[in-house]
Amino acid sequence: MSDPRAPNGSSDIADPSLAADSTQTGEDHRGRLLRADKIMQPDEIEAFLQSAFCGRTASVDRQGYPYVLPNLFTWIDGQVYQQTARRAGHFLANIRHSDRVCFETDSPAEVFPYGHVECDTSVAYTSAVVFGRIRIVENEDEQRRFFTSFMAKYAPPDSWGREQDSFPRMSATIVFAITAEVITGKRGRLPAVSDRWPLRNLTLSPNWKPRDAPPEG
Repeated sequence: MSDPRAPNGSSDIADPSLAADSTQTGEDHRGRLLRADKIMQPDEIEAFLQSAFCGRTASVDRQGYPYVLPNLFTWIDGQVYQQTARRAGHFLANIRHSDRVCFETDSPAEVFPYGHVECDTSVAYTSAVVFGRIRIVENEDEQRRFFTSFMAKYAPPDSWGREQDSFPRMSATIVFAITAEVITGKRGRLPAVSDRWPLRNLTLSPNWKPRDAPPEG
């Protein structure tokens, strides 16, 4: 749904660029965000990638079909790390075909109304997108560094009383690392209560009338 806080009161939907076919020009859209008011600063993106719970990695197969894999992850030195079981599955086949991937993570917050029409509804959120190249981590020290950071992120400090850094099954997993080439972050902020419907009407459809509204004149 459109957001009334777009620059100049514009809508996400009413975009004249939709009439153009950028695929004919080879234009690179990575890193280009249309909403300047939502762009996060690099330090904000860094902090979010450190803390975000789950991410999704998009890859492409030999037939050109995209495949999205949800997974837990860690962010270390400009790289997204994640792991899967050591099996020849869809994701592994895709990255062997092409190492170009796109990683996304987001955190939704409160859904809120901003106008008198039902579709005048939006959500506060934070999201980040990482474009880059993926590789299989072969170095055992790098693998261990990932698993240590993974448990530090997702387990309590005492790891439920278990011996820490005990990873006897590393060889049964595949660790992947995405080296970032382009990173973007967007944040849709939750407006103050005074800026939400019904205290304020920021609808993008000011002429809309309810079906049971009496005729004018």
